[in-house]
Amino acid sequence: MLADMGHETTPSDSPAYAGFEVERAGEVDILTLDRPERLNAIDPAMAQDLTRYFRDKRYDDHTRVIVMRGAGRAFCAGVDLKASNEAPPDRRFGNAGVRVEFAIQQANREFILEMRRCPQPIIAELHGAVCGAGFALALAADIRIAARNARMNCAFVNVGLGGCDIGVSYLLPRLVGASVASLLILTGEFIEAERAHALGLVSRLVEDADGLDAAGRAIADSLLKVAPIALRLSKEALRHAIDATSIEAAIAMEDRNQVLCARTEDFHEAMAAFFERRPAIWRGA
Repeated sequence: MLADMGHETTPSDSPAYAGFEVERAGEVDILTLDRPERLNAIDPAMAQDLTRYFRDKRYDDHTRVIVMRGAGRAFCAGVDLKASNEAPPDRRFGNAGVRVEFAIQQANREFILEMRRCPQPIIAELHGAVCGAGFALALAADIRIAARNARMNCAFVNVGLGGCDIGVSYLLPRLVGASVASLLILTGEFIEAERAHALGLVSRLVEDADGLDAAGRAIADSLLKVAPIALRLSKEALRHAIDATSIEAAIAMEDRNQVLCARTEDFHEAMAAFFERRPAIWRGA
């Protein structure tokens, strides 16, 4: 736990969420997927609350970094298929009719979109099963670190669905290239943590799950050294640059952000700290 490493955590002021909990460690939110008996599989209530949480982060100037992790033996085993089977027959995926099923599908994809839109960098700590919707959660994060026991796959194709779901066909090729993405999406086969690290899908490896929090906190601390507005604008610019129609479009976004940053008090503080060889003290202004 982060609290064990000298970083005091407190319950978040946010309302209670279904299937996960949020704690605060200074300017860091620690989001823990908390359905360990189901390997943190995502049911409808959890999907809705993930969407609500990440949507609300757009208006949160106090949270600067989000660390996302899973309780128990896995990060997230995907969508909770048991929850679908236990629903009334006319609400089950495959029986509910096109309109209802499309609504279910939309609900399952919204939290991925909100993760990409929220201004805070998201660090995903991966261990055990990282499957299906759990794999999508990991891909939608900005930085991924993994224990060596992490195993990831596009599980959708293994249950009779298309392998392209909730953003995976967009995110995965941009991280590992079209050839590797095609293999994973079309076959549903697992990719182990060491191979994922070699491909750049994972930024850092740790030996076991017990080391994930320390590694995640070290990255969060590095991010907190960046001026608040610079951190937010950098994530925004990177997201737009990935989809930019040209280098000119990407540079135009970069130019806009640099002008905005240069007009802040934090920029002048950063310059003073650089020449005085001391850590900067951010004012968020």
